[in-house]
Amino acid sequence: MIKKARLIYNPTSGREEGKKRLADILQMLDAAGIETTTHATDGEGDATTSAAEAIDRGYDMIIAAGGDGTLNEVINGMAGKPERPPLGIIPLGTTNDFARALGIPRNWEEACSIITRQVTRVIDLGQANDKYFINIAGGGSLTELTYEVPSKLKTMIGQLAYYMKGLEKMTRLRPTELRIELDGHGVFHEEFMLFLITNTNSVGGFEKLAPDARIDDGLFDVIMLKKCNLAEFIRVAGMALRGEHVNDPLIIHAQTKRVSVTSPDMVQLNLDGEYGGLLPATFQVLPSHLRIFVDGE
Repeated sequence: MIKKARLIYNPTSGREEGKKRLADILQMLDAAGIETTTHATDGEGDATTSAAEAIDRGYDMIIAAGGDGTLNEVINGMAGKPERPPLGIIPLGTTNDFARALGIPRNWEEACSIITRQVTRVIDLGQANDKYFINIAGGGSLTELTYEVPSKLKTMIGQLAYYMKGLEKMTRLRPTELRIELDGHGVFHEEFMLFLITNTNSVGGFEKLAPDARIDDGLFDVIMLKKCNLAEFIRVAGMALRGEHVNDPLIIHAQTKRVSVTSPDMVQLNLDGEYGGLLPATFQVLPSHLRIFVDGE
């Protein structure tokens, strides 16, 4: 039976890989009996609108081709709908944390063949106020670096752009007064360097940042880094690469379904690496909310 797919792709992501590969991707899907129409995004929020329209028009599946930013916009167009078709992911961006966490390969042919095999897995989504995220939400001075990298720079030099910007931000590390209320764990009111609310274990290239996180357990993993100096921060970051940071006295780690965060300061939110508005915010898990095509093996 022929299925109809809507492919939403970012023509600028990952050194413009999507544009170069489009004809090959369409041919591969067509050979598998998936009739595909395409939409090239041309600005902020465009992928969200396109995904919502695709559901209204009755497509059997939606495919997001791009990086974490494109994926975040697509799920924001899908999450609020009562009926949601399955989502395919072709990771072509500079950062593809979520695809990595789900074992979806960077190679476009392998990613396409996962979609053609039509094996799905049900996953949780996160909601932050009236927005949605698939992988990570966070706040604090360090989380602001990702959306300060201009997209042209991202396209040209990729991952390096993040690290350069990160090093520059290190000198500006400052604590923020936060009041964080975790369902079942009480209230934490002190100065923090950052807080992260994760849905998977792969965040910003750190494969073990939330070692216990599962995409389908109905829980967030929350990681809070208390006020510290630069040397302590570098020590904890080194431990985080190995997944050994969760028991450090500077770290608070908990699993919960709901988190409320307020601050007397102006604190920006980061949702899947994109700007997500300002605090105050309430974060909640939407359990088993979306079906994603995955490698059945």
